[in-house]
Formats: sequence, C-alpha cells, structure tokens
Amino acid sequence: MSFDPVRLEVFKSIFHSVAEEMGGVLRRSAFSPNIKERRDYSCAVFEGDGEVLAMGDHMPVHLGSMPASVDAAIRALELRPGDVALLNDPYAGGTHLPDLTMVMPVYLPRAKRPLFYVANRAHHADVGGAQAGSMSLSREIFQEGIRIPPVKIFENGQIVRDILQLVLANVRTSPEREGDLTAQVAACRVGERRLLEIARKYGPEETSKYGRHLLEYSAEMMRATLRDIPDGTYEGEDFLDNDGVTDEPIVIHVTIRIRGARAEVDFTGSSPECAGSINAVKAIADSAVFYVFRCLVNDQVPATSGLLRPILITAPEGTIVNARPPCAVAGGNVEASQRIVDTLLRAMARAVPARIPAASQGTMNNLTFGGRDTRPGRSGVPFAYYETIAGGMGARPDRGGENAIHTHMTNSLNTPIEVFEHAYPVRVRRYGIRTGSGGSGKFRGGDGIVREIELLVPMQVGMLSDRRRFGPYGLAGGHPGKHGKNQLVVGGRRKQVAAKGSFYAPAGAIVRVETPGGGGWGKPAPRKGKTKRSSD
Repeated sequence: MSFDPVRLEVFKSIFHSVAEEMGGVLRRSAFSPNIKERRDYSCAVFEGDGEVLAMGDHMPVHLGSMPASVDAAIRALELRPGDVALLNDPYAGGTHLPDLTMVMPVYLPRAKRPLFYVANRAHHADVGGAQAGSMSLSREIFQEGIRIPPVKIFENGQIVRDILQLVLANVRTSPEREGDLTAQVAACRVGERRLLEIARKYGPEETSKYGRHLLEYSAEMMRATLRDIPDGTYEGEDFLDNDGVTDEPIVIHVTIRIRGARAEVDFTGSSPECAGSINAVKAIADSAVFYVFRCLVNDQVPATSGLLRPILITAPEGTIVNARPPCAVAGGNVEASQRIVDTLLRAMARAVPARIPAASQGTMNNLTFGGRDTRPGRSGVPFAYYETIAGGMGARPDRGGENAIHTHMTNSLNTPIEVFEHAYPVRVRRYGIRTGSGGSGKFRGGDGIVREIELLVPMQVGMLSDRRRFGPYGLAGGHPGKHGKNQLVVGGRRKQVAAKGSFYAPAGAIVRVETPGGGGWGKPAPRKGKTKRSSD
C-alpha cells in the first residue's frame, strides 16, 4: 500500500465521527426508553460496494452482522437517491425480528452509482408476534413478530406509507414504533449530509481511495496479529443450558487453525438447529468472530470489514450457528451470540493464555413485559418493554473482573429507575450487586446483579436467559462464577421461573432476577488446612 499515514488517520477519524454522530441523532430523536436510554442501536458507514468503513462505538452483535443486511438490501433493491431500505428478516441479512435495519445510499450529484451507504440498526421494544416484547420462547419465526424482507420505506425522498402502515398495524405500540423509525431515518440523513461534505472537501476520488486504504490497512493489522499467535489448531466447546423446549444442553464447538497470517474458524461439531428460539443465523456467527478477533488486535484498529479478510469462517448450515427457516431465532442474537464468544475465547486461551479472560456472565438476561397501563391518566394504553440486565465480567490474567456490567456482544446501558417507573406501571424494589457471585481465583470474577421489579398492573412477562445451569467458566485454575436465577414472588411466596418462557403475572407480583457472576482467573491462594477443589 502507498498512502499518507497522517491522511489515513484523518479519514479513519472522519468516517468514525460520522457513525458516532448518526448514533447521537438516533438516540436524541428516539421515542422509546430502549433506544433513548438503553442505547440499543448501532450505526455504520459503508463504501459503494457495501464494505464497512467505520462503525460507531455501539453494539458489537449489531455491527458485525450489519454488513449482511446492507448486502441483502443492495442485492434486492435498486436504491436511488432519496431511497431508504428497511428490513429485519434474519434469513435475508438480519439477526432477529426486533432489530430493524435501515440502509440509505449516498449519491453525489449526477452520479450513476452511490459513493457510500449509511446504515443503522435499532432494537424495537415490540414487533408483534405471540408475546409482548417479541423476545419470548417460540418454535417458529412466524410466532416472533412481523418479518420484513428488504423493502423501500422511503422512495425518491417520500415515505412509502403503505409499507409504514403495514408495519404499524402489526405491532402493539405503533406510536412508539413510528417515532423510533422516524429517528432512524433522521440518523441516515445526517450520515448522508456529512459524507457529502467530506466528498466535497477532499474530492470523491481521494475519499474513495482512502476508504480502500482503510480496508486494506485493517486487513494488514489483522494479519500482523495472526502472525503473533503460535501456529496450531485450537479447539473450544461450551454449552447453552437448553433451548427452552427440551432440557438437553446445546453444544457450540469451534476449531481455530492459525497458519501464519491466516486463520480458519470452523464450527463443525456444534449442535443441530433446535426447536426453541436460540438458533443463530450465519450473520451472528460472523459477528462473534469479528468481535473476538478484533479484540486480539493490540492497536486502535479501524473497525472495517477488512478485518475479516484473513479469516475463513465455516458455519455448517442447519446447525445452531447457521439455522434455516422457519427456525425461531430471537435468542440467537442475544444468547447464542454470547456463547459463541465464550467458545471462541476458550479456544484462543489455549493459544495465547496470557491474553484471554475467563468467561463473563454469558447471557443478556432478556426481560420483556407488556399489557395495558391502567394507572390514572394513562387510559389503558398498550405498553411493551424490553431490557437486558448486566452481570459479572470474567477475571483477566492481570486483574479481577468488573461487577454489574454488560460484556461482549452487548454494549447497552440500563434504563434509569426514574425513567423506568415514569414510563411503565412498575416499581423497582431492589437493584444492587449480587455479592459473592463471581468465581474465585488468583483474580476474582466480577459479581452479577440482583434486580426486583414490582408489577403495578397485570401483565405478560417473558424471560429469555441462560447460564442458569452451567456457570461461566474460570481459566488457569480459576473457579466458575455462580449461575443465574429467575424468580416470581406472589403474595410473599417465591417460585422459580424457567430461564426461557413467558407467563401472566398479577398486579403486585415481583419479578426477581439474579444474574451470573464472571469466572475467576488463576488458582486461588491455598488456605491452610483446606483442600482446594480441582480447576476448570
């Protein structure tokens, strides 16, 4: 490559700033607490052929899988100036149905092909389906909500009202959905405006040229990272508790082969696609690989699709990591993705043990609820809420794990209690650290969370969680973190709630979630007179 390194750094920062500004616009404009407060969204910039040039510092599970959505939109539609594509179909580039993706081309005046694309993905708190929140246990994708192939939501600068009305007629909270969709359009338009300013300032030829340089520069940084990993074959295996339909554990197996500046990641040996809703599509497996190998690069590498150029990914069709329609996939994006990361890290711990942390909580503890808000002045309007709950981070080779934090494929926040209680008929009874839930070791895993939510009106509640049976593993002799628990308290009586499923709860009931702690790293210091248990 022949380029000016200073100029390359300038373009790297400019493109990243566009993605970040798009995220800021989306967050400020959104209606739902899930996007405005929890920041469950992602934005990215793509060059004219659909390769990623920059990603905002948003949700890893969104970002690594978004290229599949952009590719699907480009292949399915002729996107002209003023057009915006909308899709969520997991089998056409999406991840799961609540993640609605918008893709917009960026044309220079009188140009025949786009110079860039901008895209964003936001998790909508409800997209219809059998259960409020669209994230509960299902057996088919048709039960999970409205499924949208690549369609135009805007054409020639005008909204396609038939498409919008079709979407809004199939969700529980249509005003909120319309507001969030409008915010996504606004984010695309800001991205378009900034990219056109960049092209005018530096010229389209230089702008395109440095976009290509960024792609190859990222690829070369990944090649350099792979050269520093000892050649060899490294295997890892981990388990999801079950699929929610049967009690059988779900195996995720990976074989990583490092050969000089190239890597092969092969998921052969993973369980077949399952009856429940934790199946992952291929884009999720790609996203997890992208995340793990990006974490291995020491420097501030540009987050482009060039990072995957030296890596060959094999995900056999019909398995838990590459499911086929009509499999249910709501949990693949949130639960299977976390376990794929845990499995990849376990394999890499055999190659570079001094760089890999123990397992973090390994679940997003997805909680949904919905019903009618019968509080005074609310007129019984429908509501639907979705959140993920943080847990313990795995201990690292040089320090302990953090407490009460989102890790790996999620990067969201919590909804502040004041906002939560104002927007929904609930009261937060307890929200604190689950002391002692992190695994022991030379360095201790981070602790999880205890969260208790009182329901002020009758409502439907859904849980989609994992690590309720197998605790997050420790490394180098560290002990596993404690597994999580879900409970429902009615009239002072406490009963266990399944990790995956839904139920109706009366007013006054309390939903209690205890999230897993992270695994420990290194053997704990021996205690006099005590026999230590064997290492993981």
